[in-house]
Amino acid sequence: MKRIGMAALGASALLATAQAQATGLATCDSGPRESWQAQDKLEKMLTGKGWKIRRVKEDGGCYEVYAFDEKGERVEAYFHPKTLDLVPTSRYPRK
Repeated sequence: MKRIGMAALGASALLATAQAQATGLATCDSGPRESWQAQDKLEKMLTGKGWKIRRVKEDGGCYEVYAFDEKGERVEAYFHPKTLDLVPTSRYPRK
């Protein structure tokens, strides 16, 4: 009985660790959430540039944005939550 309990405990710990890891293309060293800018501010900044925001979520310590850009192209982009700067990825390299 102890073996089954320990196996279940180990499996749940492994699952929790996998869920805590980033699933996207970028990670940000963003510090405590109290120092982050609001997602609303990022959304307003991007809509001001002509983007149509579909969803904003946290991933890997970054803001992950699903949107259509000013050209109408589908976008999955990452932004640093403190600076709201675009985080370079393979899809959006640093210019």
